[in-house]
Amino acid sequence: MIDWESATFLVTGGAGFIGSFLTEELVNRGSDVVVADNFSRGEYEKIAHLEDDIEVRPTDLTTHKGCLEAVEGVDHVFHLAASVGGIHFIQRENVGGLTPSVLMNQHMLEAARITDVDRFLFASSACIYRQQHKDLNRFSEDQGIPADPHSTYGWAKVLGEVACDAYNEDCDIATSSVRIFNAFGPHENLDPNSSHVIPSLCRKVIEEPNGGSIELFGDGTQERGFIYVTDLVEGMLHTIEKKADGEPINIGNGSEVVSMNELAEMIIAISGKDLSIEHDLSKPTGTDKYAADTTKMKAELDWEPVTPLEEGLQNVYEWAADELESSKQPAFANGGADK
Repeated sequence: MIDWESATFLVTGGAGFIGSFLTEELVNRGSDVVVADNFSRGEYEKIAHLEDDIEVRPTDLTTHKGCLEAVEGVDHVFHLAASVGGIHFIQRENVGGLTPSVLMNQHMLEAARITDVDRFLFASSACIYRQQHKDLNRFSEDQGIPADPHSTYGWAKVLGEVACDAYNEDCDIATSSVRIFNAFGPHENLDPNSSHVIPSLCRKVIEEPNGGSIELFGDGTQERGFIYVTDLVEGMLHTIEKKADGEPINIGNGSEVVSMNELAEMIIAISGKDLSIEHDLSKPTGTDKYAADTTKMKAELDWEPVTPLEEGLQNVYEWAADELESSKQPAFANGGADK
């Protein structure tokens, strides 16, 4: 068992969406926390309220030297840092979705070995799976083999899992890999060019005048199971404490699966607006219909998510509305010039 109050944790990508929530929860548990982030996608503002309780190391994790600097003096590692950028990014076959992540994964594991890190959790993804039939695919862990992901992003996750298993077998380091299924929550990226589906839809609904319409990618019949970010963090904490055999495990919510049409309708209902839904069949949609098979998760972690989808959507919508409204305010209320 982990003594949270006496342990030091490293969170790579700790200024990102999931990483910032994980960092805050570790602080709440009394842990010492180091955040390693180059802020290429993460934002310091997400962890600024924790600055007196954490150490931030803005290092380049694609290098051996940077990873050694990051793990210095830590007991356990949550490795979340990756090269990612929304559905357009993971649909493309390019080295931008492969090389940086593979370098980070390998250098982080080697640095953890050299410095005798005790436990190492790797953030993998449902993107390692490939749809097998036209109905809802409930992916179980064994369906990740043989590996055949759609994207270089997925291949980077596969390689990270393989490396974690190898280091668990050959070195004195306890590793685990969590395959994350569709996490959502406040503080996600709202940029229409790179945001995930829930913040993207929230923004579309907020900005569309009453009586207008919003656009969905594809025909809207795609299905997903979404997990609220604080539930995901709880699942990751259970995993690093209870599972150290090198094998991957799904972390997701398989009990509330919705289509994109249903998801859009729920967000429109939260807004109170009268909006219609249009579809762009030319846009990328990702894997058509999938959710996590959580049998192994429930059995090995004795845990499952608790936040209802509608409650999580309400939280995200209210946060997004506040963010978009504040972005309209003048940057300098006193009339000073922007220099």
